Amino acid sequence: MKPNKYIKKVLYVLSAVCLLVFFSSSGFRDKTTTGGWYQQFLPTGITNNINCLEFTDSLTGYIATANNTSAVSYLLKTTNGGDNWFVLVRDTTGNIYSGLKFFNKDTAYIQGYDQILKTTNAGLNWSVQCTLPGTAVGGFFALNMDTIFTVDDQSIIGGLWRTTNGGTSWNKLVNFGSGNPDAVYFFNKNIGFIVRNTDTYKTTDGGFNWFYISGGSFFQIQFLDSLIGYKTSGDIKKTTDGGLSWTIQQLPITIQYGMVNFQIINKDTIWGTGGIIYNNGYKGLIYKTINGGNNWGYQVPLNNNNIGVYNLISFVNKNNGWSFYYQNTGVHTNFGGSDTTFYTGIKLVEEYVPTGYLLKQNYPNPFNPQTNIPFELSESGYVTLKVYDITGREVKELINGSWGKASYVAEFNAENLSSGIYFYRIRFVSGATKKEIIATKKMMLIK
Repeated sequence: MKPNKYIKKVLYVLSAVCLLVFFSSSGFRDKTTTGGWYQQFLPTGITNNINCLEFTDSLTGYIATANNTSAVSYLLKTTNGGDNWFVLVRDTTGNIYSGLKFFNKDTAYIQGYDQILKTTNAGLNWSVQCTLPGTAVGGFFALNMDTIFTVDDQSIIGGLWRTTNGGTSWNKLVNFGSGNPDAVYFFNKNIGFIVRNTDTYKTTDGGFNWFYISGGSFFQIQFLDSLIGYKTSGDIKKTTDGGLSWTIQQLPITIQYGMVNFQIINKDTIWGTGGIIYNNGYKGLIYKTINGGNNWGYQVPLNNNNIGVYNLISFVNKNNGWSFYYQNTGVHTNFGGSDTTFYTGIKLVEEYVPTGYLLKQNYPNPFNPQTNIPFELSESGYVTLKVYDITGREVKELINGSWGKASYVAEFNAENLSSGIYFYRIRFVSGATKKEIIATKKMMLIK
């Protein structure tokens, strides 16, 4: 045997032994996976609510928790993409970590109850950067390492503060009395937004003066530039005029129709969390758009019922992302997730119409270029709705997913198709009995 071949065999054996030792000694769990996602877990025994999730690259990530378990809060870190987590800080002082901001792979701020902590060595050590003004501070936003905004919604001592020297000194910008803010976001040093009660206000002078804008409050808000932005408050809205007006974007119709948190990858791709779908049990889903929110679809990362809803989300690029439940588990993808079910203009008409699995005639018919296709379901099940041309070639898939009992209308736009006869076909599989029903109807496009 040649020496190099002998060395290779020895290395293979050693590698296998090392892997066996690692899996047997580290509490390794099998990966629960669906398509491009698989499930991950925090260390056994840590069940605190997760308040912050942030990854700085495809391997390195951080989680910060509340102190709802035995008055202990945690800072955790992973260096292998979330497959294993270790404790950086076990805090028994009553701290509630509620905000985390990394400026680069080493430097970050984290908000405690009444102070901001700083690390300059990727979380290995933390020091008090500054004490926050006020008490029971509601939130902070770090624009950079020097400029930080913080809010306190208490009526007398609350308000909005700003520091431009990393917290050495603070300036109270405004106090609204009983309507003090409880959330803050700044796009740059001049343009910012706050929530007061259930309304949103905007500043263009760094926070000294504020004016009301329509569209309600927000859980999360983020701008791509000074004009284009998104915000969530159970739904998701988009603005193209700097927040002066907002348009509700249509999400897929699911059991829970809403969004809590989101992350913008670029001007086209956004991921969001908060939805639930029913398909042999309640399962969390993750929203996705690839055209700036004109159409939203969703992915169901797990086929089992391990995670009923996803909360926090963090992507470092279009392929590597994580989404975690409120407590000790989440999912990870290296491939941009699984297949996304996109819907275009699907509208819920009635909650329940007990008339069977009925595919109705489209209207108007003939049409140019848009028509409506109504259908009814008297029980939950899996539905596909597709459009075919006269030769039987599929030209558009309108629906492919699980739907509840109700009456719906699907919008079909044939702007890019030529005049002629088309067919639309629905296939329904009962969630309870697995019985399959197929129906087809004809429509005419005249241009």
